[in-house]
Amino acid sequence: MVFNRSVLARAALGPAAGAVLMVFMAAGAIPAYQMYSVALAAVYTIVVLSVGLLAGWSGIWSVGHPAFFAIGAYFAAYGSAHGWALEAVVAGAVTAGAALGAFLGYAGARFSVLYIALLTLAFTTVTLELVNRWSSVTGGDQGVPVLQLRSALGLGVFPGGGTEPQYLAVGAAAVVLALAVPARASALRMRLVAAKSHPMAARTVGIAPEAQSSLSFAVSGACTSFAGVLLGLITGFVSPDPFSLSFGISLIAACVLGGVGSVLGAVAGGIYLTWSPSLSTAVGVPQPVVQGLVLIAILLFLPGGVVPFLAGPARRVLRGVLRRPAAGHRPSPEPPEPSEPPEPLPALGPPAEGPALLHLEHVSVSYGGLKALEDASMSVRQDEILAVIGPNGAGKTTLLNVLSGLTGNGRVSGTADLAGRALLRTRATARRRLGIGRTFQHAEVFSELTVAENVLCTRRRIRAGDRDAVARLLRSVGLAEVADRRPTELPFGLQKRLDLARAMAERPRLLILDEPFGGLDAGERALLAQHIRRLNADGTAVVVIDHVLDDLFSVAHRVLAFDFGRTIGDGTPDTVLQDPKVRSSYLGTVGSRARLPDTVGERSLIRLRGTGHSYGGVVALRDIDLDVREGSVLGVAGANGAGKSTLAGILHGSLRPAHGVRESSGAVRTSLAPEGRGLFRTLSLRENLEVAAYAAGITGAALRERLEETVQWLPVRLRDRMSVPAAGLSGGEQQMLAVARALIVRPDVLIVDEPALGLAPALVDEVYDRLIGLTHDGLTVVLLEQSLSRAMAVCHEVAVLHEGVVAAQGRPGDRQFAALAESAYFSGGPVPATTASAAARTSQVK
Repeated sequence: MVFNRSVLARAALGPAAGAVLMVFMAAGAIPAYQMYSVALAAVYTIVVLSVGLLAGWSGIWSVGHPAFFAIGAYFAAYGSAHGWALEAVVAGAVTAGAALGAFLGYAGARFSVLYIALLTLAFTTVTLELVNRWSSVTGGDQGVPVLQLRSALGLGVFPGGGTEPQYLAVGAAAVVLALAVPARASALRMRLVAAKSHPMAARTVGIAPEAQSSLSFAVSGACTSFAGVLLGLITGFVSPDPFSLSFGISLIAACVLGGVGSVLGAVAGGIYLTWSPSLSTAVGVPQPVVQGLVLIAILLFLPGGVVPFLAGPARRVLRGVLRRPAAGHRPSPEPPEPSEPPEPLPALGPPAEGPALLHLEHVSVSYGGLKALEDASMSVRQDEILAVIGPNGAGKTTLLNVLSGLTGNGRVSGTADLAGRALLRTRATARRRLGIGRTFQHAEVFSELTVAENVLCTRRRIRAGDRDAVARLLRSVGLAEVADRRPTELPFGLQKRLDLARAMAERPRLLILDEPFGGLDAGERALLAQHIRRLNADGTAVVVIDHVLDDLFSVAHRVLAFDFGRTIGDGTPDTVLQDPKVRSSYLGTVGSRARLPDTVGERSLIRLRGTGHSYGGVVALRDIDLDVREGSVLGVAGANGAGKSTLAGILHGSLRPAHGVRESSGAVRTSLAPEGRGLFRTLSLRENLEVAAYAAGITGAALRERLEETVQWLPVRLRDRMSVPAAGLSGGEQQMLAVARALIVRPDVLIVDEPALGLAPALVDEVYDRLIGLTHDGLTVVLLEQSLSRAMAVCHEVAVLHEGVVAAQGRPGDRQFAALAESAYFSGGPVPATTASAAARTSQVK
């Protein structure tokens, strides 16, 4: 736990309030008949706190806590009847609660919130049944008395139902509240929240979600069982009635009312549970009705809870007064960000020869019948930056997942070792200790933690030196000024820096970067490149994948090219794209060319002018000017991440651009076959078509006519299987069904996003032949495609997207445009001198 002046001041509030309350009790300021209610509120506070922190920190909602409550109470009854000491009863109850909680937490970690709730529901049901049947111990329905418990530490005798247990309950609640305050600033809470927020990213920093769920449930179960001992003592009698399932629901309501995860909210929840029966009696309404109305009102008007709503502003003021930078913790001023992008980095020379840090041999990964990686072999030296390139679906991310242990249910074969240590059989959480750090394409940060906590959670225990080290690390990446802010408050570029800082914590030997340049502007990419080079100069080996090739090549010593899960090229940044296989993997090849209509109309059905779009701080499209002409086939080619899917949504009209305008010529009906097909896999082929028709308002005779017309477009092998679920189709057949679903509305413009993704060449040709066949009936088609060669072969006009900008646009028959399009695809600009000869040779090969 963490202790500083601010934490100690807040932690002292609980014991201070408890001491004052006990003084009032001893002085008679609280009537004797109310002292029992005060003690009961203290006991309920412990239970509400244990349930609320379990939900707030671990995301686990439990209705099994009445069972833990009962375990503690019956331990008190049994121990009092057999002469056990108070400490022995508490130890037994806490141990039993922790053991059962750990089991439930570990068992439920693999399931959703609903299944965990059902699991805890079953646990309570079984426990209550056991209580009723084990009458020799529990007294069954009749209950059992709690006589007295003597303290082995000399604290005195605590008779069941006496005043001494009431003081004990208040004091125990004060101590538990005091311990909860520093726990909020501890590594335990950070790791629990990290495992809840993003389990996969948590594994890469050494956090096992199953272990964290088990630990949090164990602590929660132990606290509730301890509260059960106190309940038995203050009541002097234990029966099954207080531990019903309705009490479990009331606990959840009390947590929500006070504020989930709030320490002070637990006090409010405990008070509510204690006096809600009196409230229902006063208003003459049954207690369940009162609790239901209160819960509905809180959920509708104060979803964060009463205490956070009322105390939020006051706590912010108090935090500003109490929190002072401790000696040695004052951060140095943040260096100003450069106002202009840094100068381009000079090319890297070859790394010094040295032994391999990472070595992979014949590694394959398969998911069912799909081979995501096949017979991959590679090595990385300690002083090397290795770039991995390839088109979407080539196996790059699967390779990174093999290195970081995130292959899920994939079957992995082959061998891999890091500095002589076997890697493939090592758990993902243990690979962090081996020296592997990992970032993610979309900056998978822990949104419920602050920037500093996102990095601190990589430690099991937090010491003063750790906070100093994290402060220095955040300064080095320009995040010192936002260390206390949540990642969701930051632009995407700063979230990327945070992802990198978290991966850099504890100085990894191997750093794995998944598309680090994606979504960043030129200045941010240049800064990131400097960070990568600096890390490598400090002795960290780097494996990085990205689609922004110019920035990627600026930091790489060597480049490895993948396609269809296999290695197809290996070389230096200035030579790898000269390999015809590598260029072909990006630009594509064409097996057969469908015949396009000879004439194209001049009328523009859809016009984009100055169109741009962004997601948060990530710019996806900038200043797009594009015309979709009637009867034409417009191809939009670009690498993964270029902005094609965003453009598809804008052309379709389902996505409103953030900037610029989208105009259409009259009532133009558009239809989109999205990337990944988006089929309803459990529905049949016919049902998939009917859903699309219903969504467009087509019913009755018109629906039957459209179905018959659309089914005729499908190949015969699909017409005969209209009752088969879509999941049973091959990839090519699913793609044709997705297009048919888009056609059922009789669109004027059909937009197809990545129609060839994941298909074998023969199926690609079949899909394209059918698409181009539609244009002879007057349909206008927009094809968004990774393969530049495919787009050049089957389209009247091609626009090349590069980093959200139309870098080239023209007609495929123009030789000059063909060279420009190829250059724009890779770098967004003129043909580099180092690759001009390669482009010429590739053109000759084609």
